[in-house]
Amino acid sequence: MISKTDFDGFEYTDGGVCAAPGFKAWGVHCGLTHAGAIDSGDKNDLAVIVSDCECSAAAVYTTNKVKGAPIQVTRENIADGRARGVVVNSVNANTCNADGVEKARKMCELAAENTGLSASDFIVASTGVIGQPLPIEPIAKGMPEVCKNLSYDGNDEACEAIMTTDTMKKEVAVKFELGGKTCTMGGMLKGSGMIHPNMATTLSFITTDVNISHECLRHALSDIIKNTLNMVSVDGDTSTNDMCCVMANGMAGNERITKEGKDFSQFENALFVVLLNLSRMMARDGEGATKLIECVCSGADSERAAKIVAKSVITSSLFKAAVFGEDANWGRILCAVGYADADFDIQQVDVDISSKAGKIPVCRSGAGVEFSEEEAKKILSEEEITILVSIGNGEFRAAAWGCDLTYDYVKINGDYRS
Repeated sequence: MISKTDFDGFEYTDGGVCAAPGFKAWGVHCGLTHAGAIDSGDKNDLAVIVSDCECSAAAVYTTNKVKGAPIQVTRENIADGRARGVVVNSVNANTCNADGVEKARKMCELAAENTGLSASDFIVASTGVIGQPLPIEPIAKGMPEVCKNLSYDGNDEACEAIMTTDTMKKEVAVKFELGGKTCTMGGMLKGSGMIHPNMATTLSFITTDVNISHECLRHALSDIIKNTLNMVSVDGDTSTNDMCCVMANGMAGNERITKEGKDFSQFENALFVVLLNLSRMMARDGEGATKLIECVCSGADSERAAKIVAKSVITSSLFKAAVFGEDANWGRILCAVGYADADFDIQQVDVDISSKAGKIPVCRSGAGVEFSEEEAKKILSEEEITILVSIGNGEFRAAAWGCDLTYDYVKINGDYRS
């Protein structure tokens, strides 16, 4: 399991999307499939999350010109900045279908009928195969069961329901203080392939009991996405259904956050902790991956330059393959740094390779230095690898996350529909 990144003032807790008081969730296997597919057995494929009271809501969506129908419906439903729940399915993305919007709205209606809420109260999301009509009958059949079993401890069942090629559940929650009140924020994420930093990289659902306006919620989400989910890449492909949504039900009883200030900054910090950890989990669980790669670029003259260089390294297919082979081919790192679209002097570039097994310099002032191949292989044999790149004497830095490129990535995507 990927190690959590610790921050002062935040205590990790269990519960994922159900960690914050007032949130229930559940997931069931309703039997969704698509043309040519083998039934997924009894894995959960339909989930619902519901808050006990109305929430401030905000979401960020994929920038792909091709967008899943659920995105249009979600935008309509939370245009007023409010929501009560989420309904989501896996297996079928409900994208590029003539009746997609109709089906997405129907999912909201079914959730509403079985919870006593309104269809417009729901965020709706889908993930899975693109271009196959979404069968609504299994969802209609499974909705009564999932809503009947909604539980304050139902996060695991819901988390399983959003997985596709994911090999592990991705959820995290933290407790923190706001104005003397104990607050909680938790979330779950699905994502393993078709992941590239161009908002939002995957399906992510965040819940919190903080009392905050939807304007501040939207502002915080837009800010934090830039340095978390948007800094992850597995394979260079931006999905059509990407969505990250946050619901805040206010049950912590803190003074309502309506503007920037100390409490707003602390809320952003909490959101950063949750999304950073989910981002790292996603990168480690890239399709076929065996290792998490983090690239930290420092010494940049701008944040933009640092981000571009860090992303360039973690998206290099040649470097990702070298990490899989535990080969300290540092020239591939420098190559990726060199074609990054940013201004810096290559003769000022230093590179170190690091993991919990140690750290070694492999490049100084744009040129190679002697190092032990045996020691380098030992460092690269760890599950989490960090590449440290300095490109000058600037004050800006950025981190990006990816994974190694393995034989299994091709195998998984070669027969994804079957």
